[in-house]
Amino acid sequence: MPKSPAPPSAPTADTVRRLVASLLKEGQGPGDPAGAEGRPGPDVRPVGEAAAGGGHFTWWVGTRHVLRLAPDRAAAVRLRRELRLRDLVRAQLPVAVPAGVAHGEWAPGLTYTLDTVVPGGTAEEHDVSAVGEADLAGLLTGLREVPVRQAETLGVPQVAPRSLEALRRMAVQTAGRLGDADEFDPAGLQQFPPRAAVQLAVQPGSAVLVHHGLTGDHLVVRADGRVRGVLDWTEAVLGDPAEDIAGLAVAVGSPAAVRAATLAGYGARPCLRGLWLARCDTLLRLAAALDGKDEGPLPALRLQLGRAWEAILLERVTELRSDSDHDAADTDADQP
Repeated sequence: MPKSPAPPSAPTADTVRRLVASLLKEGQGPGDPAGAEGRPGPDVRPVGEAAAGGGHFTWWVGTRHVLRLAPDRAAAVRLRRELRLRDLVRAQLPVAVPAGVAHGEWAPGLTYTLDTVVPGGTAEEHDVSAVGEADLAGLLTGLREVPVRQAETLGVPQVAPRSLEALRRMAVQTAGRLGDADEFDPAGLQQFPPRAAVQLAVQPGSAVLVHHGLTGDHLVVRADGRVRGVLDWTEAVLGDPAEDIAGLAVAVGSPAAVRAATLAGYGARPCLRGLWLARCDTLLRLAAALDGKDEGPLPALRLQLGRAWEAILLERVTELRSDSDHDAADTDADQP
């Protein structure tokens, strides 16, 4: 049986410059100057390495464009799917989605996309304001309103909800080790007994389009705290909306995430589920990094842990009604 061809090595600046120059034939304009020190072609700068497990190589192109290149065929499939998905969600969302300038293959079977930059910083650089929380609520609302069948026809995969019971058991074991290392107080998990994990199981028929990557780097935030865009839709799935609530808890803090989810019409159950997904996940990621099994920087992981474990009153709810019961009790519960 013939072997699959080995993936090409990471693209060099010259490779990227030649590709972009062929796409922007009419000149770069004032926002995309020629390369430094008289080099021909646009100024290109790497944003970072491809993520482990099939992310993408990302390069700034001048100040107005960003180029992403798939490192393998699986990532290429996701990148092609993202182009179609962005067109579907754009009309549903109150925040910007990157617009494509060009796309194609940079190596046999490997996709690239050249997009315009969405102006602004990130949630790692700017705090989200109260109005920005309303922007996040609009994002969650828009995702829920995307027709599931249309997303399915684009190839967006369905993903089964994670077991919060299993995640809790792993988190309890991990919390003890982190406590011994003075990284976390294991007493925090007393708020999350086994029966709560059972109670927070996903209800049937609740699957929606989930961005599944709402990290601080993927939220475009202005200096005034407004959320103006959402980047990187390659990991989108049809599944548990609590996953995006969890992502927001890690990115902007649990109180802001729960307030945004409540404004979007989610009740106590998905909000609490997202909260505890985030809390368990951040414990496991920090422990993995301390064990040398995760390359994430420790300061960032500690910051994310702190955000996820910010106290909110909603976690004191002891009896959950159905998700259709959205009344003042649910609204009041999320206040920090």
